[in-house]
Amino acid sequence: MEAHNGSAPLNFTLPPNFGKRPTDLALSVILVSMLLIMMLSLGCTMEYSKIKAHFWKPKGLAIALVAQYGIMPLTAFLIGKIFRLNNIEALAILICGCSPGGNLSNVFSLALKGDMNLSIVMTTCSTFFALGMMPLLLYIYSRGIYDGDLKEKVPYGGIVLSLVLILIPCTIGIFLNAKRPYVRYVTKGGMIITLLLSVAVIALSAINVGKSIMFVMTLRLWATSSLMPFIGFLLGYILSLFRLNGQCSRTVSMETGCQNVQLCSTILNVTFPPEVIGPLFFFPLLYMICQLGEGLLLIAIFRCYEKIKPSKDKTKIIYKAATTAETTVPSPLGNGTHKEGFPRTA
Repeated sequence: MEAHNGSAPLNFTLPPNFGKRPTDLALSVILVSMLLIMMLSLGCTMEYSKIKAHFWKPKGLAIALVAQYGIMPLTAFLIGKIFRLNNIEALAILICGCSPGGNLSNVFSLALKGDMNLSIVMTTCSTFFALGMMPLLLYIYSRGIYDGDLKEKVPYGGIVLSLVLILIPCTIGIFLNAKRPYVRYVTKGGMIITLLLSVAVIALSAINVGKSIMFVMTLRLWATSSLMPFIGFLLGYILSLFRLNGQCSRTVSMETGCQNVQLCSTILNVTFPPEVIGPLFFFPLLYMICQLGEGLLLIAIFRCYEKIKPSKDKTKIIYKAATTAETTVPSPLGNGTHKEGFPRTA
């Protein structure tokens, strides 16, 4: 059973010279530069001793990998069945569900005050395991959806390149972390540059894609692309909550819900020509919009909750102050005077 594109309008066409224009090249250069700067900045928040602890006691890492390679592929497969998507739609969503990792999860973990050492270790390990797990998962879940061999479409070179782009700047950041005076400047400067580059990426993406993405914005695809990250965030947090602390649970949640949309786009590009996949070529971009919006919403809720909830340190200070006041009640002497050195009032 070959995958047919029943959802693509007949008048759908990609923009002229798509992928070969100067703006496409500029977008690729900016994305790589942003990744390097972001990983360098995040590496400055890491410590070698804590990274080593995650490998020696890999409870958090094991839970995270089970969540990434268990929850998301199964969620994508079930969503395709529940919404009765056609073969090509179900396959595009499945490929997205089998592409774990992505660097957006690291930024979200930092904003949610998660464990950055666990976050970077998870991203690195999930990218490394993708070399074997992605072909296996695509083979298992795509049976009955696609007759071709998706195992041969996994971009191994791109996965290895992603590992290099993660490990090298993070290693430099860990080294800089030993030079305490410089770390905060590198981290702040890197985040400011990343924010500015993100604006450029959004602008160039809008220019490159144009109105073509409007074809993929159907009600069913909006529903699936918004449900997938939400389910990943929720189940990743619930799965880790019973074994990990809140900081690590938030990290696992972000790592589970955020997918590697660049990897998904590459697989779709090398597997299907534009006339076959049609507007679903832009489904990873739609998923990225949804996971970005939901991640920012969760960050806003968490920040508001932190401001409303009294911190433990403040509670301790109030408790200690109250206890001290109770124990310093003045003890009057027989002549009606107070002992010198004690306060007159409680």
